Amino acid sequence: MHKPIIFGPGLFTKLKLKYMRPASIKWICAVLFLFMLGACGMNGSSVPADTTTTDTTTEIPSIKTADILYKADSLPCHGFIAYDENRKGKLPVVVVVHEWWGLTDYPKSRARQLAALGYFALDADMFGEGRVASTPAEAMAFTKPYYTHPALAKSRLDPAIEEAKTFPQADTSRIAAIGYCFGGYIVLNAAKLGSPLAGTVSFHGDLSGVAPQKGVIHGDILVCQGGDDSFVPENVRSAFKKSMDSVGAHYTFIKYTGAVHAFTNPEATALGKKFNLPIAYNAAADSASWSDMKLFLESVFKK
Repeated sequence: MHKPIIFGPGLFTKLKLKYMRPASIKWICAVLFLFMLGACGMNGSSVPADTTTTDTTTEIPSIKTADILYKADSLPCHGFIAYDENRKGKLPVVVVVHEWWGLTDYPKSRARQLAALGYFALDADMFGEGRVASTPAEAMAFTKPYYTHPALAKSRLDPAIEEAKTFPQADTSRIAAIGYCFGGYIVLNAAKLGSPLAGTVSFHGDLSGVAPQKGVIHGDILVCQGGDDSFVPENVRSAFKKSMDSVGAHYTFIKYTGAVHAFTNPEATALGKKFNLPIAYNAAADSASWSDMKLFLESVFKK
């Protein structure tokens, strides 16, 4: 066996380093250090150098998007899909439901974000024919049927779910839905009515609609609500929680302090000022709720 190399006063005395220039001392130390490394490599009892490597490279996302056409109750609907074509295998499905403005660029941007996370995202068109509202009056006209007949939420969302299942990239056994404002109302009511969802996420959604029934809700629910949302005051939140508790529903309710209605939409502040609506973007609440959604989806799709 090789004797260990010990740096100490004796070695430096033998080498008579005290008579050498500083530059020479540095050179000799470097040589000795390299010799020590080589000696350890030859010693069977020494710890071998770690020659393993970890490949941290990943495929750069290549987000594929497309406009699609499907039907819901004979109504032609103009949807939108997004997925990462570099992802291998089947992808969990997330159906996205838009705000009362309709299928604008905002829900499409969320679909792209979901695709980057590894999901197959499909934006549903709840108004049909790709219609979008340019004023609150138009938005109220488009959404009124759903608030008058909450059961429409399921009959119009289920066709979008079935459409998602037709794509070869979709994992038909793992499907969730998320919705914003009006969309939150839609996905919550669809879940309460028994739509086949492993998970449901509502962002600043209306909490009214049908009463939940025991054993009807298939998956878990996440509600992301602004703490200062004047459209959904505390008494409405309390009533929702009480109704869900009464049937043993599995849900998580998160309140984001200081956030008002539409807090996830970067355009909400400008729209609020334009139409004199109590809505505004809140970057902190947007980021926090998106992170909460990511953890939620990971959890429900592992079950």
